Amino acid sequence: MPSSEYAVQTLYSHHHGWLNTWLRSRLGNAADAADLAQDTFVRLLQKTERFELKAPRAFLRTIARGLVIDHWRREEIERAYLESIAHLPEAVAPSVEERALILELLESIARLLEGLKPKVRKAFLLAQCDGLTYRQIAQQMGVSLRSVERYVAEALYHCYVLRYEA
Repeated sequence: MPSSEYAVQTLYSHHHGWLNTWLRSRLGNAADAADLAQDTFVRLLQKTERFELKAPRAFLRTIARGLVIDHWRREEIERAYLESIAHLPEAVAPSVEERALILELLESIARLLEGLKPKVRKAFLLAQCDGLTYRQIAQQMGVSLRSVERYVAEALYHCYVLRYEA
């Protein structure tokens, strides 16, 4: 067994119970806590670099905290999406499969946009989703037209880099 797998196995056997309890206290849900505890160790198995830990619980907590934030973001996206389609008649409402695909797409978009500064994200979304002109965006945000141009260009470049250079 490679040494990195052994290290993860050792971490798992010594700290899985503690991590699961820590996650349960954050999430209030034993099933989600168990899933995220497992995901934490899967992340460790996927790491290609070797690691030696002086503070294993702090290391595990850092990884798990990121997973908790992702989990909450997914829940928030799902809640907002379900609220937005709740008024649709059953005949035009998306199927369960379509909902899953749409939620996956919305999560991907959220991940793309999360690295943007708030003003950049807002200008980009107003242009792309609301179809506002740059002049309208500038008026709504109280900034110059040049700032809106720069914000949208920054957002487009950010999305390009994440999409094509990753």
